[in-house]
This record gives sequence, structure tokens and C-alpha cells, in this order.
Amino acid sequence: MPPNPPPFEPEKRPAITIGPDDGRYPTLSRGFNQRWIAHPEYVRLITSSDGVVTALREAVNQKPADPKRTRVTVRSGGHCYEDFVCGDDVRVILDLSPMCGIAYDPRLEAWAVEAGATNWHVYSHLFPLSGRTLPAGSCYSVGLGGHITGGGYGLLSRQAGLTVDYLYAVEVAVVNRDRTVDLVVATRDDPDPHVRDLWWAHTGGGGGNFGVVTRFWFRDLPTPPRKVLITARAWPWSGFKEKKDFIPLVANYCDYFARHQDPGTAAGRLFALLTLNHRANGEIGLVAQVDTATDDPGDTKDAGVAAMQDFLRQVDSRAVPDSRPMWESVAEHAAIPNAWHPRMMPWLTATQALNGSGENRCGKYKSAYLRKPLTDDQIGAMWDYLGNAHFKDYDNKAAVIQIDSYGSAVNRPPRDTATRQRDSILKMQYQVYWNRPSDSLPDHEAEARHLKWIRETYRATFAETGGVPVTDGRSDGCYINYPDVDLSDDDWNKSEQPWSQLYYKDAYDRLQRIKARWDPLNVFHHGQSIQPKSTR
Repeated sequence: MPPNPPPFEPEKRPAITIGPDDGRYPTLSRGFNQRWIAHPEYVRLITSSDGVVTALREAVNQKPADPKRTRVTVRSGGHCYEDFVCGDDVRVILDLSPMCGIAYDPRLEAWAVEAGATNWHVYSHLFPLSGRTLPAGSCYSVGLGGHITGGGYGLLSRQAGLTVDYLYAVEVAVVNRDRTVDLVVATRDDPDPHVRDLWWAHTGGGGGNFGVVTRFWFRDLPTPPRKVLITARAWPWSGFKEKKDFIPLVANYCDYFARHQDPGTAAGRLFALLTLNHRANGEIGLVAQVDTATDDPGDTKDAGVAAMQDFLRQVDSRAVPDSRPMWESVAEHAAIPNAWHPRMMPWLTATQALNGSGENRCGKYKSAYLRKPLTDDQIGAMWDYLGNAHFKDYDNKAAVIQIDSYGSAVNRPPRDTATRQRDSILKMQYQVYWNRPSDSLPDHEAEARHLKWIRETYRATFAETGGVPVTDGRSDGCYINYPDVDLSDDDWNKSEQPWSQLYYKDAYDRLQRIKARWDPLNVFHHGQSIQPKSTR
């Protein structure tokens, strides 16, 4: 705790209203995913919690100029993957990005972070101030307002858990039945069970469901490693002539994390991203990081160095083609060409080196939690759809299946949260990107081609369970922070598990009751928002 810390009082500045005639309007009417462009009556840039209350009260009491545009949505970093924030039915966007303050709050004995702050604000501001950090994501520009509420994770999660494991309190502007607005601070130990429920709902219930989050408070944050060892490697696709050449790479990677799930060991803390780019990209990428206390990467007595060496021996083995330095970008991350040999560097320096969000493009995303390694049949299906047996003429370098290491400390949560997937060992991201030629002339034919690739690839991977990763012995549903409206479509989800179960499992019933209590008018809704449940 800092000596004599001042109370956390964010600077109060007037909100700014951006209308269609303002030069900033085209930029602020969209987010990271250029696939979704809204045409709201206005965008309100808000700078304080009181400003949120005022702006929200005004918005919910105004009559829409266009009856087809009625939704009030909220943005922090703008990385929503579907049209939940920027869509054709959006009337008002409340933009919290100016609210990015970070300070210690002695009243709650916790670090306060405003909801408009990004991952990079936490790394570059919170860490120097406190020596602590959040185990948050690698994409620097992702806003905490959505990242935290969906159960965000990152490169430190296998040793420190999820971001929500440190959430002590959340401040939320909620709309009452009479359209008044209250600002509620919900803590995990509040004596009122309804207020505790509101806190709990923000530990994995997803953004855009209950109200407008204005700030978070975190306690007992972890200390990041003093130094980490990182590596980045790539395998040229030209070396993979047949499916039998490809299967050992993915199988050995999955097997390593199945065997190393103890966060008390260096191997259990090692985090990696295996990025299976489409063959059109030219190479498959790997990034890995592990904490270490030594300055000598040749010191094999150091547990972190030894873990990295063991990991690379298993994954970059004689069973696969020779690797080389990474030259091509992978998904949302830029290439790291000078780290084939593992490099030692301070944690924040390494975090900056790995930081990335990619260029602003159109995109579609899917996800999966894995409780066990992928089977050879699943790996074979992925091979087929990465430009080998199927989609050979598909030349998109930015079509990706990424397999993230997971589990370890994530699977040993300190308390109950709404994030229910707590025994998975891997997390998958299906991603496809393309450029929009212009705002007025979107290329629908191109979009259909890219959507066809990702939908059919995903369905083939999970063909045995209705085309989605159902909760069973091998997989455990999907990640709400990678929303996918196809899960609500019977054409693509042929399992008996609805989208709500895939995201929330047994938490959904409780989340529905919380929704009914705190958002009785269902002001905050979108294509996959939590449906309020009658409490009568």
C-alpha cells in the first residue's frame, strides 16, 4: 500500500456529444471490428461516473427519432466481435474510453481502475505505481470494461489466474423500473445479497447485460515476474507435405499442457500460443513465455529456463519440420523475428514486445474450451480446412486457428465466480480477417467466403458433438468474450446445448435472476444478452 494514499476521485470534466455532422462521428461509430458500423443519433464521450449517470438517464428517457434504432450501448475499448455495440439498431453509444484513471483507493483498500482503461493502461500505469498487475490479455487496446466482465485472461493467467479472481468491487450505473438511474458500488462482501449478486454477475457474466460499469476495484493483485524468457518460432507450411507431418506438432503441444497443470512449477506457469495459420500464410507460428529469476538463459538449473527447453524439445521436435524465426504476423499479433533463441527480458518489456491488436479489419471469431487434448481426428479435420483437402483455392493469409495454453492457476480459483469453465487445459480461438473496401460498398461476396471458411472449419473440428464444443468430457463450451451468434443458429449449432449453456453452464439461471433484479426494463440487450427471468 502506498504511504498516505490520496482518495481516488477522478477528475470531473464535461461529457462531449458527437453527432452525425461532427468530423469524429465516422470513427466513433465503429469499433475494432470494421464489419460493424453503427449510425447512432449521437455518441456521448463520458469522463466521470456522475457523467455516466446523467448521460444514461437522458438516453433512456429520450424518444427515438428512428423506431428501428432503439438500443443504448456502451463501449470501452471497442473490441466487441459481434454487432452488440455497433449495429443497425443502435440509437446511442456511451463511450467510456476517456475514463482511464488508475489510483489506490484507501476507502476500499483496493486499486481502482476506471472502465475505459485498456490492458496497456494497466501494464504501463498500474505496474509502475504499485509493482502489481492484472493477468490480463496480450492485445494492448482491449478495454477493461468488457475484458474484466467476461472473465479476461492472458499470458500470466496460468500462474496467477483470471482477472476476475482479483475483483473486489465494481461500480455500475443501473436503470430502475421508473427510468431513474442509480450508481451502485457492489462488493464481494456486501451484506446485501442482491448487491453481492451484482458483483458476482461481473465476474464472468459478460458486458452489456446489467448496466454501465464505470470502475473496478482490485485487491491482492499478483506481482509479475521480474524477468521472463520468451521465444517466437515458425514452421514453413512447405515442410508439411502430409497430414501425418502435421498431427505430431499439434498433438505434442496439447499433450504438454495436459501434463503440466501445476502452477507451483515453472512448466505449469509457462504460457504459449500455437497459431495455425491457413496454408496461404506460408507458416505456422508459436509464441511462448515463462517467468525466470536468472539473467543467464544458458543456466539449465533455473526452473524457468529448463521448462522452456523441455517445452521446445517436445513441440519443436524431430517429428516435425525444422522451425525458423517468425517472419509473418499471426492473428492479431505482429511477427517477432528475433526470438527463435529464447530471450530474457524484464516482464514489462516482454509484454510490450508481445503486445498487439492487429490492424482494424472485418472479422469473425469462434472459441472453445478443451478439457482434454484434441484427438487425431480433430487435428486431421483442422489440417483439411487449413488449405489442404478443403479450401485449397482460399488465399486468405489471415485465417487462423489458435490454440492457447490454459488452466493451472485458472483452475484453482480463490472464490466462486460467474466464470464456470475451471478445469480446461487449452482454449481455442478461430479467427478470420478481411479488409472492407469502403463504408458505402461492403463486399458481401467476400464476407460470405470468409464466413464459410470459419464456420465449416469449426463445425468439422467438433463434428462429433453437433458442430460446437459442448460441455462433456473433452470440451467445455465457449468464451463469452469471443461472442459468436452462430451458436444461436440451429444451422450451425446442432447440439442439444443452447448458446447460454455453452457460455455460462450452470451460472445462467442465477444470471437471469440478477438481470431481472438490476435491469428490469431490459435496457441493456443485444443478440446474445442474458434474458431476464421472472422472479414472481
